[in-house]
Amino acid sequence: MSTELAGHAEGDRLSPAELRKLFLFEKLDAEQLDFLASHGSVEHYAGGTYVYREGEEATCFYVLLSGTVALNRQVRGDEIETTRTDQVGAYAGATQAYIEKIPQIYLNSMLAISDVEVYQLPADELATVLRDWFPMAMHLLEGLFFGMRSMQTMVSERERLLALGSLSAGLTHELNNPAAAAVRATSVLRTRFTGMRHKLALIADGRIDGTRLHALVGLQEEAIKRAASAPELTPMQTSDAEDEVGDWLEEHDITGAWDIAPTLVSGAVDTEFLEKVRTDVGPDNFENALRWLTYTLDTEQLMTEIDESVTRISSLVAAAKQYSQLDRAPHQTVNVHELLHATLVMLHAKFPPGIKLVKEYDRSLPDIPAYAAELNQVWTNLIDNAIGAMGESGTLTVRTSREGDNLVVSIGDTGPGIPKDVRPRIFEPFFTTKPVGEGTGLGLDISYRIVVNKHHGDIRVDTKPGETWFHVVLPIDPDDRVEPADEAE
Repeated sequence: MSTELAGHAEGDRLSPAELRKLFLFEKLDAEQLDFLASHGSVEHYAGGTYVYREGEEATCFYVLLSGTVALNRQVRGDEIETTRTDQVGAYAGATQAYIEKIPQIYLNSMLAISDVEVYQLPADELATVLRDWFPMAMHLLEGLFFGMRSMQTMVSERERLLALGSLSAGLTHELNNPAAAAVRATSVLRTRFTGMRHKLALIADGRIDGTRLHALVGLQEEAIKRAASAPELTPMQTSDAEDEVGDWLEEHDITGAWDIAPTLVSGAVDTEFLEKVRTDVGPDNFENALRWLTYTLDTEQLMTEIDESVTRISSLVAAAKQYSQLDRAPHQTVNVHELLHATLVMLHAKFPPGIKLVKEYDRSLPDIPAYAAELNQVWTNLIDNAIGAMGESGTLTVRTSREGDNLVVSIGDTGPGIPKDVRPRIFEPFFTTKPVGEGTGLGLDISYRIVVNKHHGDIRVDTKPGETWFHVVLPIDPDDRVEPADEAE
């Protein structure tokens, strides 16, 4: 590190010649350098002290002369280091003093890591000379600043609205199927209960004695137990069983034998059980008793269908709550597998039929402190990009593992891979390889900032033709930081 500009006393002025050695001022003319020399001064700050704090009024512009400084940002109560440098001439502080229409506050904090020496210029003096010396440049920079800020705000809002609309449509589609099934099953169930009451009235109208009626109730309970433990049959086994039961019913003159045979077979009722029913209730009451038992089995199956549908709806609502985290604190201890499950449920409707999902979870991983809703946004961006890269077919792999003191979530796809000339830019804001109008280029930028700046982690990329992996590395201990890794070529 150069020490040519170091060694000044507190309050000293730099000469025009010394100022010209700083790359920021090397192209200024003699009059401009004289102005800076007479209006700025040298200041010292001890290691471990702040030169200025984020959010305070921006009163000065600083240029580093010696020592090492770090620039930090406050993120949800945590101070995150964004830059560390010992480069002579590095500058910070009131860098936007030339813009008159915004509040002049420090956008970060400068911490002296070692004893440092800086050239300090009052912000109002800097603002005046910049507007006087470079009027056209200031107009262009001001227009660029407000234009970019406006565009980023609009695009970010649009991105969030599009993502919300897509997820809402998917969730509505997922909820519609079990809801429609529950409504249909409830309607059929009402009809079956009506039939049961009618058949029970015929059975209990005095034509069957109490002993046989009691036996029939016992048979009903046995039929319910059979249905609850019915084995899973192959289509061929089901067809053979229905043929056997249907033939038996026809031999015993049961009306509509082939209509009720499927219900009896699905409830694990065979000809042996039918013989027992006929013996216990008598031939005269057999058909009414059989239909009553058929209604019983049918209602059990319908109630099971309703239970499964309502459970599915409840699971989807729980996944939506887990995904949005609306009822929870922003920062909490979370299980990443629960977050991944919620995200996959929300994105299920976006999966083309030809894409296979593979989950390889290390369930021994501990819970970690995190901003859950924002990690869900990271999973969403990475999974959505992977689906888009594969098109209509491929394999999406979601894997969790441990790497030393870090938890790693890896999302891989079998798409074409990221071209070598594109890869260095994938985390740049507004950079996208999608056609105009189909991508904003903010997904990976947002994901990077959430993982690196808010969680002290890292995102690493491995890619080759036919395979791409994004590895999200998160520290298990909140006091640890993940050192960024060099990306593989």
